Amino acid sequence: MDKPIILWADDEIELLKPHVLFLEEKGFTVETTTNGQDAIDMFSKKPYDIVFLDENMPGLSGLETLVRIKNQNASVPVIMITRSEEEHIMEDAIGSKIADYLIKPVNPNQILLCIKKNLDTRRLIGEKTTSSYQQEFRNISMRLNDRLSHAEWVEIYRKLVYWELELGGSGDSGMYDIITMQKDEANLQFGKFIEQHYVDWLRNDDKSPVMSHTLFRKKILPVVESTQDPVFFILIDNLRFDQWKVIAPVLSELYRVVEEDAYYSILPTATQYSRNAIFAGMMPSDIEKRFPKLWVNDEDEEGKNMHEEEFMADQLQRLGKQYKFSYNKITKFEAGKELADNISNLFQNRFNVIVYNFVDMLSHARTDMQVIRELADDESAYRSLTLSWFEHSPLLEILRKIASRKVKLVISTDHGTIRVKEPSKLVGDRNTNTNLRYKQGKSLTYEKRDVFEVKNPIDAMLPRTNLSTTFVFAKQDRFFAYPNNYNHYVKFYRNTFQHGGISLEEMIIPCITLTNK
Repeated sequence: MDKPIILWADDEIELLKPHVLFLEEKGFTVETTTNGQDAIDMFSKKPYDIVFLDENMPGLSGLETLVRIKNQNASVPVIMITRSEEEHIMEDAIGSKIADYLIKPVNPNQILLCIKKNLDTRRLIGEKTTSSYQQEFRNISMRLNDRLSHAEWVEIYRKLVYWELELGGSGDSGMYDIITMQKDEANLQFGKFIEQHYVDWLRNDDKSPVMSHTLFRKKILPVVESTQDPVFFILIDNLRFDQWKVIAPVLSELYRVVEEDAYYSILPTATQYSRNAIFAGMMPSDIEKRFPKLWVNDEDEEGKNMHEEEFMADQLQRLGKQYKFSYNKITKFEAGKELADNISNLFQNRFNVIVYNFVDMLSHARTDMQVIRELADDESAYRSLTLSWFEHSPLLEILRKIASRKVKLVISTDHGTIRVKEPSKLVGDRNTNTNLRYKQGKSLTYEKRDVFEVKNPIDAMLPRTNLSTTFVFAKQDRFFAYPNNYNHYVKFYRNTFQHGGISLEEMIIPCITLTNK
């Protein structure tokens, strides 16, 4: 890093000569002046890293000088030095976006600390973050070799998300690469864990984590039962845990988090299966039996999530709950605006469901549209795009209006998504479904090491379209590719965000309970 250059304007600068010498001995270049106008002229002619301004100078005051300097370059930190602690002076200075202020008389160490706080904060935080993760890296690596429970896997994933976000903001690309590699290793072990335990979970509800088909009964219903106030269940399709963490600060002004939890999506981690299971409170094979006219299989052409409201009503009835409830699904911007305008009509209901589809559309758009690929070319950019959408979406407007009344709120999702990188060859007949992360069909040929195979769909409580149907779920960051036109297929889909298979990102997903402030 080049030697930082300081501009210091004070009409008593000669008296501050020992301070200037102290800073120069510490490796800084310090240029001085005795008045505001000269400071403005000097600032306009060369770049400075930080500016110290005396508040009470003859001619232009410190505040007037501050405003003109900020008009030239608002990003340079300006430190105000004053003899007065009068409140209105501090308010004016803070309102003009000073970085910090010092009260005279100042000592050299105060000044040095102020410089480090404003110039070195990002570097120091980055170094501290890197050091802390290096220690955590060893702890996580050792735990990945243990026999972890489903709750411990949630803990591991939450730690990985935390460090991914921390290191993503540290500027240390090398350490970010390491957390990415560790997440890949975690997904390798997680795939083995799911293979060993998934079917047993479905057979023994007492030993299983909360999953899609038990989410309402175990997590949402208790919230409804705990209050007479309206409860809103917002399902944001395809919302990963890291995406929740980046939008959470936006909501912190409106809501207080009561519980930040996670649950497991069923397989396939695809909307047709996981979301229908949430609203029906049943696994897909049971939904097909109870609603043979409503369940739609992969090979059928009609919409596969058209009956969620009926499923929800049936689940409430089976549980003996006669709640007045509403169901709204938002797939277009205009529909979101319309719901925001009419949200007051929902407060008379005990329970309200809002399904919001944007994040799922974003992941698919990233596959299909070049402009979205360029805007979200990695994990960090994908999170950033999600945050930008959320901050300007009708959903945030809806949540603001909900927060104006005494309510409880549950935000969750149906599945997550993973950035796929490695192709896995698969051959199937013409009726094999098109999803890149799971396949079902007859006479499938595939790389066994890349998949979790379910040769009898009933074992995974999935519909069986014929006697020889097999399901296979891609593990880690694999995606299925057909040998025909293989290179073109791989080039098009590599580094896109997909779902349907087995990964921490797809299966361990947020369920957040909040109350308005």
